Amino acid sequence: MNDYAPWLEANDRYLAGALADLRVRLERAAQRHDTPAAAPAAPATALMETAPAVSAPAGPKHSWVARIFSGQHAPPPLAAMDADEPSAARPIVATMPGGAAAAPAAGADEGDHTPALAVLANRLGLSAFERDVLLLCIGMELDTRFPALCAQAQHDPARPHPTFALAFAVLDAPSWDALSPQRPLRYWRLLDIHQPGAQPLIGAALSADERVVNFVKGMNYLDDRLTPLLAALPPATLPPSQQAIADQLLDSLRHVSAGEPLPLVQLLGSDSVSKQAIAQAVAAAFGAQAYRLSAELLPAAVGEQETLLRLWQRESQLLPLALYLDAAEVERGDAAAAWVKRFLARTGGLAFVDAREPWASAATQALSVDVAKPTAVEQRSLWQRLLGDVAGAQPQQLAGHFDFNLGRIEQIAHSALAAAEDRPVALAPTLWQGALAHTRPALDQLAQRIEPKAGWDDLKLPDGEKALLRQIADQVAQRTTVYDDWGFRQRMNRGLSISALFTGESGTGKTMAAEVLARELGLSLYRIDLSAVVSKYIGETEKNLRKLFDAAEGGGAILFFDEADALFGKRSEVKDSHDRYANIEVNYLLQRLESFSGLAILATNMKGALDSAFLRRLRFVINFPFPGTAERRAIWASVFPAQAAVGALDFDRLARLPLTGGSIQGIALNAAFMAAKSGVPIGMPLLLDAVRTEYRKLDKPINEADFRWRESAGGKP
Repeated sequence: MNDYAPWLEANDRYLAGALADLRVRLERAAQRHDTPAAAPAAPATALMETAPAVSAPAGPKHSWVARIFSGQHAPPPLAAMDADEPSAARPIVATMPGGAAAAPAAGADEGDHTPALAVLANRLGLSAFERDVLLLCIGMELDTRFPALCAQAQHDPARPHPTFALAFAVLDAPSWDALSPQRPLRYWRLLDIHQPGAQPLIGAALSADERVVNFVKGMNYLDDRLTPLLAALPPATLPPSQQAIADQLLDSLRHVSAGEPLPLVQLLGSDSVSKQAIAQAVAAAFGAQAYRLSAELLPAAVGEQETLLRLWQRESQLLPLALYLDAAEVERGDAAAAWVKRFLARTGGLAFVDAREPWASAATQALSVDVAKPTAVEQRSLWQRLLGDVAGAQPQQLAGHFDFNLGRIEQIAHSALAAAEDRPVALAPTLWQGALAHTRPALDQLAQRIEPKAGWDDLKLPDGEKALLRQIADQVAQRTTVYDDWGFRQRMNRGLSISALFTGESGTGKTMAAEVLARELGLSLYRIDLSAVVSKYIGETEKNLRKLFDAAEGGGAILFFDEADALFGKRSEVKDSHDRYANIEVNYLLQRLESFSGLAILATNMKGALDSAFLRRLRFVINFPFPGTAERRAIWASVFPAQAAVGALDFDRLARLPLTGGSIQGIALNAAFMAAKSGVPIGMPLLLDAVRTEYRKLDKPINEADFRWRESAGGKP
């Protein structure tokens, strides 16, 4: 900055003069015959009577944010500090006899450049005596003559360091309350007090905090004890829907009265990236930088918690900072919840919290807003802008199937454009695969991914059921057109989810139909593993379901709840706490299923076991009937791959066997293994043997006459 060099020069001159004055005072104390460590000439009671009035440490209400709301600019880095910064107390007066180099005159600003020590004293509320005690300790770091002078002034070679006793002896207007833990020197941790054993506080060695020394010298940076815990939020460009939220917050914050603490800003929702962008946009409007602190990094020990809190409070006085506390993964019952509440209640300044539910208590003022990802229209516009003329129909398709924030869209688009730079025809599949790849990691941990291999020709269903399946595919593909372009999303806030119930006996093709839809739409298919979701512990099932649905909200996936009656069963009469919490699980499922923006498929062979509320919320109910003779013949005719060695088969006779498609596939596979072992093609005898085995598994009655086969008789039993 252009103003930095002259300001730094003026600051150095101020420090040189102030330290020269202190050296004179120490030299005079060393020449005395009385013990400098003893109490000052005036008795302690007199000191307390003549001490300045004690004020509370400068808290959040004195922060730089308060100055913004009073019409002033946020304090810039020290390089730009000027005479507009009021001085907390006058510098050491250099009118003593002795003739040493004098400090600047009281109130002088070295050519309208306010010294950093005056800035520090003003922001942290130091009295004149407290400021000079701090300067005495800083002198130990900046002037190599100070250790010897301190030892001489205290007439003790073993004490080459400042003490409160020395400060009382050599500084003007001493005040006993400066030793109080609630006064700025100790509250803000400006000094380190080295007090071994039972040594009195007044005689303990003092040293200045390194961060404070560097601030006074002209280097303003984030305390290195906080650096490992904090991450600066990147600059953000907000879409209109999110900019409206930021403007709403700015308007509310700007109407806070000067001197009043700012309310905590609670950003609610599941998309942390969008919440961080809004927080940084609001902070930047006040000339500040927002830093993210994960709640998982908060220390468990009370002492460490207090140190972290004090350090952050101090930094918010010295730098234009805003706190973004990421508590999205902290549950109300967790051990960290109490510390999060305590931290938020005392943070002060401009602070944001990333949460799913409001954290503020009755004692904490808060502004709460719900934050969502950019709308589908905004996402489509960004896809179009990034892809340019080669976009084609991709923006609408991507915005219809995926729900990404702006950063993710930019990342996928740039990667796809770079990969398909020399092959424009590869752009569309590269974009699609890139989008799918970004949705997989979160879901892979919570559900089982099924590679869809079946197509429409593999599905042997009556025409009516096939038509319903095609309707499902069409509605998923055309969501953006109907919901956004045609305005249905603005007219409706419920019923926009697309969900279907597949009901029928086991093996009738429910899973295959889900595969067909996933393959048709180009989406990933995830089967929900009930063992990973349902928990015997109260509240854990809802947590698992929440993680599952949140991960699937990014789009690109179909959720397939097999054996859905285990999760979506009927609510029962409440007789004990287990019934009550079981009903809560069902209620939570109802809410999430209705608000889920993707395609959810429920499969069951016990339709009557489902809660009626689920049936009302389902858009499609498709019955998978037991296959008739024509369907069974078609299944038998298509069950063997083209590469398989297959002999002459009587599909009409096989079709007369009352089997489902799942059983037919199992029989074909078992017969193939028997044929491979015997080194012969798959023929009727092997198939009939496999059918007999399947019947035994299903406890079906076996008539051996139905399983005899004579090749010479053309297959007649």
